[in-house]
Amino acid sequence: MNTTKSLLEAMDWSPLVLSLKVAGVATVLALVAGVALGWVFARRRFFGRSVLESMFMLPLVLPPTVIGYAILVAAGRHSPLGAWLREHLDYTIIFNWHGAVVASAVVALPLVLKSASAAFEGVDRALEAAASTLRQSPFSVFLRVTLPLAWPGILAGTLLAFARAMGEFGASLMVAGSIPKQTQTLSMAIYDAAQAGQDERALVLVIVTSALSITVLVLSNRFFSLR
Repeated sequence: MNTTKSLLEAMDWSPLVLSLKVAGVATVLALVAGVALGWVFARRRFFGRSVLESMFMLPLVLPPTVIGYAILVAAGRHSPLGAWLREHLDYTIIFNWHGAVVASAVVALPLVLKSASAAFEGVDRALEAAASTLRQSPFSVFLRVTLPLAWPGILAGTLLAFARAMGEFGASLMVAGSIPKQTQTLSMAIYDAAQAGQDERALVLVIVTSALSITVLVLSNRFFSLR
C-alpha cells in the first residue's frame, strides 16, 4: 500500500493534463468542422459528393503514420505553408503541442462528421418547413429547430471524437514528438514508460486512460439512446 501511495505521489501527471488540453481543443475543432460538413453531406446532393465524403472519412481507416506524414507534408518546415509560418511568424507546429492538436483533430473529425450527418438526416423536414412559415430565416431554423433535434446524436459523436483524440498516438508522435512536459501525452507517456521498463508507471497511466475512456463511452451510449 505504501509503495502504491509513494508511486502515485511521485507520478508526473503532466501527460494527463496535456492530453486533456489537446483532446479538448482538437474536439472543438472537429466539432465545428464536423457539424458543418455533416450538414452539407446530409442536405446537399452534388457531383462527387460520395468521393468527397469518403476523403474526409479516410482517417478512420488509414494508418496513423500516414496521417502524420500527410500533416508533415502539408505544414512541415519544408512545406510552403510551414516555411511561410516560420519566416513570417516564427512559428511551427512541428515538435509543438499544437501539432498534436492538429493530428488529433484530423483523426477525430470522421466520428463527428458521420454522427452529425446521420443526426441531420434523422430530423423531420416537416418541422423545419413549419418553422420557415413563421418568417424564420434558414439560419434561425437551423439554430432553433434543426440543431436542437440533431444535438443528441452530434454530442454522442463528439464524445467518441474526444475519446479518439485522447488515445491518439502515431500521427501525434510523428508531428509533435514525445517531449516531456511539452508534447508528451498519455499514450506517449505509456509507450515511453514501457520502453524504459517502468512497468508500474505504465500500468497506472493505462488504468487512468482506460477509466477516462470508459466514462466517455458510457456517456456517449446514453446520448445515442436519446436519439
